[in-house]
Amino acid sequence: MRERLSLWAVFCLIVTFLPSHTESVAVMSVDLGSEWMKIAIVKPGVPMEIALNKESQRKTPVAVCLKENERLFGDSALGVAVKNPKVVYRFLQSILGKTADNPQVAQYQKHFPEHQLQRDDKRGTVFFKFSEELQYTPEELLGMILNYSRGLAQDFAEQPIKDAVITVPAYFNQAERRAVLQAAHIAGLKVLQLINDNTAVALNYGVFRRKDINSTAQNIMFYDMGSGSTTATIVMYQTVKTKESGTHPQLQIRGVGFDRTLGGFEIELRLRDHLAKLFNEQKKSKKDVRENLRAMAKLLKEAQRLKTVLSANAEHMAQIEGLMDDIDFKAKVTRSEFEALCEDLFDRVPGPVKEALAAAEMSMDEIDQVILVGGSTRVPKVQDVLLKAVGKEELSKNINADEAAAMGAVYQAAALSKAFKVKPFLVRDAAVFPIQVEFSRETEEEDGVKTMKHNKRILFQRMAPYPQRKVITFNRYTDDFDFYINYGDLSFLSEQDLKVFGSQNLTTVKLNGVGNSFKKHSDAESKGIKAHFNMDESGVLILDRVESVFETIVEEKEEESTLTKLGNTISSLFGGGSSEPTNMTEQVTDEEEVAPEAGKDQEQSEKQEESAQEKPETEEGKEGEPQAEEQKDNEEDKAETQGETDAEKAEKPEEKSDGEKAEEKEADKKPKPQKKSKISEDITVELEVNDVLDPSTEDMEVSKKKLQDLTDRDLEKQEREKTLNSLEAFIFETQDKLYQDEYLAVVTEEEKEQITGKLSEASNWMDEEGYTAGTKELKEKLSELRKLCKAMFFRVEERKKWPDRLAALNSMLNHSTIFLKSARLIPESDQIFTEVELKTLERVINETMTWKNETVAEQDKLSPTEKPVLLSKDIEAKLSLLDREVNYLLNKAKFAKPKPKDKAKDKNTTSTENSKANSTENAEKVIPTKSDEAEEVKPAEESPTAEKKDEEKPILELNPAENTDTESTESSKSENRIGDEL
Repeated sequence: MRERLSLWAVFCLIVTFLPSHTESVAVMSVDLGSEWMKIAIVKPGVPMEIALNKESQRKTPVAVCLKENERLFGDSALGVAVKNPKVVYRFLQSILGKTADNPQVAQYQKHFPEHQLQRDDKRGTVFFKFSEELQYTPEELLGMILNYSRGLAQDFAEQPIKDAVITVPAYFNQAERRAVLQAAHIAGLKVLQLINDNTAVALNYGVFRRKDINSTAQNIMFYDMGSGSTTATIVMYQTVKTKESGTHPQLQIRGVGFDRTLGGFEIELRLRDHLAKLFNEQKKSKKDVRENLRAMAKLLKEAQRLKTVLSANAEHMAQIEGLMDDIDFKAKVTRSEFEALCEDLFDRVPGPVKEALAAAEMSMDEIDQVILVGGSTRVPKVQDVLLKAVGKEELSKNINADEAAAMGAVYQAAALSKAFKVKPFLVRDAAVFPIQVEFSRETEEEDGVKTMKHNKRILFQRMAPYPQRKVITFNRYTDDFDFYINYGDLSFLSEQDLKVFGSQNLTTVKLNGVGNSFKKHSDAESKGIKAHFNMDESGVLILDRVESVFETIVEEKEEESTLTKLGNTISSLFGGGSSEPTNMTEQVTDEEEVAPEAGKDQEQSEKQEESAQEKPETEEGKEGEPQAEEQKDNEEDKAETQGETDAEKAEKPEEKSDGEKAEEKEADKKPKPQKKSKISEDITVELEVNDVLDPSTEDMEVSKKKLQDLTDRDLEKQEREKTLNSLEAFIFETQDKLYQDEYLAVVTEEEKEQITGKLSEASNWMDEEGYTAGTKELKEKLSELRKLCKAMFFRVEERKKWPDRLAALNSMLNHSTIFLKSARLIPESDQIFTEVELKTLERVINETMTWKNETVAEQDKLSPTEKPVLLSKDIEAKLSLLDREVNYLLNKAKFAKPKPKDKAKDKNTTSTENSKANSTENAEKVIPTKSDEAEEVKPAEESPTAEKKDEEKPILELNPAENTDTESTESSKSENRIGDEL
């Protein structure tokens, strides 16, 4: 019993802290590609579903059209692009987080010469000049698109959505990732995580092949060629054992290679230029088609269609009606011509594969299979070149090339949301670009000459796993100083990629208060200035805090009271223990370097000591550790780097505490050493961004207001159109109804003429003024017409409802009467109903019967054109009252306890009861026997449906907060309720 109560208490506690049923629990993902986006949702009862757009398509173009009085998105925007390309903005991903002098900005201007791209003097980035009054940054335009995607998801989910996981290319650097987060903030989305698109694809693949993953590592390469770029990713799948939750499958990103500009769009541009050349060669016009923006937009659209067709056919006829100056264009293009045009592009196909293998330090022999992802991998030549490059028998196509990333991202969204429970699938993503800390300090040589030494400490190496926390300790500073966060060695990038990459300097960190902290704690021993870094789930590096740490000696009492020991134990359980950072790695010098051999020997000996003491289960800490460059005994010249993971943070303090206990036991035999206490003083941090400046808080608010104003304008326009359509429909439908018999029967001739006249008047007004009238005027006109026709519609609706409502009432009266008769036939010794209860039911039956007969008779006397006295709502009220009384007695019979009887008497009366059963058959149907009923009501039993659900084990499960169909106070139900699955 105690166990049941405790389980029920836990269940109640869980429900208390979960979102209420009125709050939004649905989550979404946006696979944000350069040309297309796919949206997926998870909501209670709908596990992982692609959200359809307004055209019922599963993918939506990433495009926004800004007209003077409206905005269009997706396919509607693309439709305008052919007629007026100046007002349609596309392929924004390539200029996010870029300064005006970036080569990709120049490339964008070349591809879309119709747009006015100008430099933002404040941030150094670019913006689109729409008019003298209106300018939009790429983040604002992307924010509009994300807000639109949220609207599509909400329409599909039929409930509000705030939380989202958004995919970004794996090669996005810090500035580009921050730009996407800024766009989402402007759109009002709460980003649970930015997930790399290749990681989302790998997660989707692993989730649906969970059974195939075991302790043996499988290496799979995903080759993703989309519209704007190409990425090759090596992923290792295997099951791993965690201390918290047992054995689970895990994916680890081992290597990433990419080509930022190799994609389907570049192929389409080649085809477009080829078609333009063919048109000029036909000499049907003296003008150059390449100077006509509208004609080039038409050619690009035809090139997109041509690329798709030539993927399946050897040749095809390109044709456009009225390409320019009403001249039609028609030309045949063969696949061989197409492949010759893009020969240099196809030569770049193997590049990302080689880069990924180099990053992972693997060979192609170690890759089990190569899986194609992305729409552009459907081009036959791409597959041919790739197959030769990887040296495999075939390329795998066992994944949805278009939707895998969206589905993987929405699984992650459900996992991060508190409203859903999913089967764990561990994800270890990898930082593509290394990050390091740099600082300079004055040093004194042996001959007394002072020099400035520049030091570098790697925070995250290339392909280092994240999310992960790191701590760097500066031991030689006693006053305020600066240090720099920069990218590490990027020599694996080409010269062109380095130009596109942008600034290799991230942030200058200025520390204030270091000197004051030393003055304040002059009597304590300094343990250095500790800078705490965090690379979060989105791959964004954050400097959490900087602190100055000191150690002092405290006099320790010989014996602690039992109460004090208990208090210390409780304090440590709730995080009130030592302030000293845990999970320390070997210390790293901040100045002089030592010979590599000595450094290696020292590093190995230190690692052996650490492994003997801690033996962590994960390897993440090892991968993030910098190498020791100086001997361990040189305490003063050392800076330490600390790498933490979520798993290690949970494990290592416990392991250290065990070691401390063992030391304490030995210390009891020796004289007790003096106790040391840690003191931490926060240091003021001033950050100076060196790559791409973030918008100020004021700028973000201006952007949000700008987008909100546009959204309000769109909603106002939609409201007006909706009201206009409703008014038009009401006029035409009502005019038609006045010729139908059921309406003619309930209106007088005078009333009909009045309604017809008003409808004709409104129709004429619509033709003359209505289409330019405001929303308020249209609503008033519609309200006036509805008020005029209200009585007529009411009479028709009531006459339609009478037959069904009266039939239901008659049926209820019959059943109630039979039930009452049966109840009165029960012997007095077995009677469970009181006389008052039976008389109450009899009174309700009689009153209902009388009301029905009188009201129906009165209604029959009235004309159909008069206001009815028999109302459907009154019939429903009588039904409800009668149903309530009968149900009350039925429930009393259902849960009534049988009266105790003498066994001998039961035997003698059995035959008598059997004979009575034949004469009271109707009563037996209504009131079940007590012995049968006692077997039926067993609240502790599980239904067969619940057992079946447990066996199915779907991927996505619903949190207990959402399953409130039934109530039970039994522990067995509460236990199963927690595990309820979609």
